[in-house]
Amino acid sequence: MPPRKTVAQNRKATHEYFIEEHVEAGLQLMGSEVKSLRAGKASINEAYAGEHRGEIWLTNAHIAEYAPANRFGHDPKRPRKLLVNKRERDRLLGQVRREGYTLVPLSIYFNERGLAKLDLGLAKGKKKADKREATKQRDWQRQKARVMRERG
Repeated sequence: MPPRKTVAQNRKATHEYFIEEHVEAGLQLMGSEVKSLRAGKASINEAYAGEHRGEIWLTNAHIAEYAPANRFGHDPKRPRKLLVNKRERDRLLGQVRREGYTLVPLSIYFNERGLAKLDLGLAKGKKKADKREATKQRDWQRQKARVMRERG
């Protein structure tokens, strides 16, 4: 089984949020968007997922225009519908409404079958002190690894 091909990642997400659950969602895309994704021209750094008319939509994700598809192209920042199971969609939207969770896009990738998927995280926001603590822990782990490497 070939490894999945990651197209875009949101590296800030783990710094800004506690990721409590990962959900794999499909993306409803146009043909020119798929070709652009295969070329690796996408960014989800400022993207977020939210509810619109009872569905989950990915907003503000940038998928660059595919030049050969000139008049059949797409708007790079258009909202894209996320495809998830109905029961899972209702559960996720319920947690977002009731418990203050956020749906954060973590990465876009192609699965083994060649379909574009979005790794969506159910997350709670970190406070400033939590971010500082995480930075301290990361620095301590690096320092510890450096010392162990030097000692042999």
